[in-house]
Amino acid sequence: MSTRNPVGWFELYVRDMERAKVFYEKVLGVSLTQLKQSGGSLENMWAFPMNRDGSGASGAIAKMDGAPVGAGGTIIYFVCDDCAQAAKRAKEAGGHIVKDKFSIGDYGNIALVSDLDGNVVGFHSMA
Repeated sequence: MSTRNPVGWFELYVRDMERAKVFYEKVLGVSLTQLKQSGGSLENMWAFPMNRDGSGASGAIAKMDGAPVGAGGTIIYFVCDDCAQAAKRAKEAGGHIVKDKFSIGDYGNIALVSDLDGNVVGFHSMA
C-alpha cells in the first residue's frame, strides 16, 4: 500500500432506497447524488458528498439484490494498485475470493474477498 489512507470507499446496503436517502439527507444535512450504473450489479446507488482532496473516505447507500442489510450490511473498500493482486494475496493468506476483479466503468475495478472471519471486504484499483 502507498501513503494514502487505506479505506477509499464504503457502501451501506439498503432495502428501500427512497426511505434511506431521505433519512441520510435529513440526519446529515446533505444532498446525495445519484451515481450512474456501473458494473451491472447495483440497482441504485446514491453517493454522499465527496471531496477527493479531503480527508476520510466517501461512500454511498446502495440497493443490490442479495446484499445483506442491517448488521453486516456494509462493505469497505481498500485502495490498492491492482485489486486482482490484492484478492490473490487474500486467498493465499487463507481468505476466499467472493468476486474476482471486475470493471465498474469510469470508476475503475473492484474485487471482493472474505477474510478469515467471513467478513466481506473489497479492493479498489483504477488499473
